[in-house]
Amino acid sequence: MSHIKQIYLAGGCFWGTEAFMQRIKGVIDAESGYANGDTLNPSYQDVCNGSGHAEVVKVEYDAEQISLATLLDYYFKVIDPVSINQQGADKGIQYRTGIYYVDPQDAKVIDEALANLQTHYAEPLAVENQPLQHYFPAEEYHQDYLDKNPNGYCHIDIQLMNAILQN
Repeated sequence: MSHIKQIYLAGGCFWGTEAFMQRIKGVIDAESGYANGDTLNPSYQDVCNGSGHAEVVKVEYDAEQISLATLLDYYFKVIDPVSINQQGADKGIQYRTGIYYVDPQDAKVIDEALANLQTHYAEPLAVENQPLQHYFPAEEYHQDYLDKNPNGYCHIDIQLMNAILQN
C-alpha cells in the first residue's frame, strides 16, 4: 500500500511522543525505538551510556488520512524545538529532537516545515533533519508504556495532548 508511510520522530523521552502520536487520526502505529547511533541493536542501557542514538518513535501513517506536514505540525506542538539534547527534565544526547526520514521525497516537506517553524523563534532550531541511518525497536517494556503505566512519567502533559488533538 503506497499510501502507508513512515517517519521517525525524536522528541525527548519516547514514552510521551509515542502516546501522543497514537492519538492522531491517520496514524496506524507508533513504536518506541532508537535511531542513528553508533551501536548495532543497542539496549536501553547502551543508549543511556552514550551510544549516540536518539530515542525515537517510528510513526506509520496513512498519507490519505493525514499529510506529513500536518503530522509535523502536531509534533512541533509537543517539543521545545530550540532545546539542545533536552526535553522536559530529560537531559542527554538521546533526548535530542529530530526528524528522520526514509523517503527522500519527504525531505522537501520537512525542510519547509522547519523553515516555517524557524520564523517563530529567534534562536536557531535544534531539530535534526536527516535520513534514517538505522532503527532498532526499544525493549518490550517501553512499548505502549503510558498505556501500561497510566501514572508513569511523561514530559508531555497528557491533558495538553488531548486538548491539541481536539482542536
